[in-house]
Amino acid sequence: MRQAFLRHFRRYPWVTNVTLYGCLFAGGDFVHQWFSRRDDMDWSHTRNVAVVAFSFHGNFNFFWMRFLERRFPGNSVGMVMRKLFLDQTTAAPLATSVFYTGVSFLEGKEDILEDWREKFLNTYKTGLMFWPFMQFLNFALVPLYVRTTFTGCCAFIWATFLCFSRQTGDGTAGAALLWMFPPKKDDAEEKETKEKVDSEIKVEGTAAPKPTQ
Repeated sequence: MRQAFLRHFRRYPWVTNVTLYGCLFAGGDFVHQWFSRRDDMDWSHTRNVAVVAFSFHGNFNFFWMRFLERRFPGNSVGMVMRKLFLDQTTAAPLATSVFYTGVSFLEGKEDILEDWREKFLNTYKTGLMFWPFMQFLNFALVPLYVRTTFTGCCAFIWATFLCFSRQTGDGTAGAALLWMFPPKKDDAEEKETKEKVDSEIKVEGTAAPKPTQ
């Protein structure tokens, strides 16, 4: 089974890689919506994410990986670092920009750059905490013919974050972590009560009359 799967990869690398990448990327949106709004799933958003992933991200990643390997062949430290630098300074900002503007375009928004202006920089900085490590493993250890699929597996996690950021987040890792691990209601109420009591004590202390001589 495994050998047959790998033979299919080698025989049809473009179709296999792009298909798996697109499915994994769209799956990220499904996971985000399932945990955020499972009773009111927006399938049109998942469709738009899939269109962007299949039409651009999967194809771009496939040919980008081949370009980098032809330009900087091998997996020596020097070659891996060159590929990693180009990937994070060229491909990463382009892919993030296409996601925000592409989905906005498919939704028919009047200003397709609105989400990009508000969230691109935060998203790109968050990506620098994730993608360099994933792509280092990709360039150093993964065979070329499955690199797009490996990137797609990583993009499954990344797409979940992107879809969260576009719909309810601000592109920062902190907002995503708060969504994944919300504070307990009791702790939040206790904190709010404590802040309220401290505020009242402070006000009372300020308003207290000065003692007479």
